[in-house]
Amino acid sequence: MPDIQQNPVNVPQPQAPQMPKPIVKPVFKKDLKKNLLLIGGIVLLVLAGTLTGWFLSGKKSNLGSPQEGSIVAPGAKSGTEEAGLADEATFRDSAEGLLEEGGVNGEGTHHLVREGGISQTVYLTSTVIDLESFTGKKVKVWGETITAKKAGWLMDVGKIRVIE
Repeated sequence: MPDIQQNPVNVPQPQAPQMPKPIVKPVFKKDLKKNLLLIGGIVLLVLAGTLTGWFLSGKKSNLGSPQEGSIVAPGAKSGTEEAGLADEATFRDSAEGLLEEGGVNGEGTHHLVREGGISQTVYLTSTVIDLESFTGKKVKVWGETITAKKAGWLMDVGKIRVIE
């Protein structure tokens, strides 16, 4: 038998498929020391920003009612007998009665009890003065009537004076 020499044929060998490189890389690597420094830096930046804003505002938060003699609004005065803007002619509407706390269905913070019963009650709110310090006193108020859904008469008070 003749010796037949076979030519080797290059047959490609099957290869394992290669995984593509990930598009999204992890934010936090496994270096714990660097992660703690990053988190600590973020916390310090937030605290520094908060404190800077507080100091630059130039005032502390005043959640309570205004003090005697403090200015509540530009041009307004505050006292135990009278408070608000000095110009009574600015306010077209006025009423007097006993000032009590409470509004009606979310309208007003206080109300004036007047002669004639509940139909004569004036519900009050104020963007200028603190009505709380006049509760329980007979007062005269000046202001502007504003639209109400539940209250018969709702007034934004600009000036208040104790009359008794």
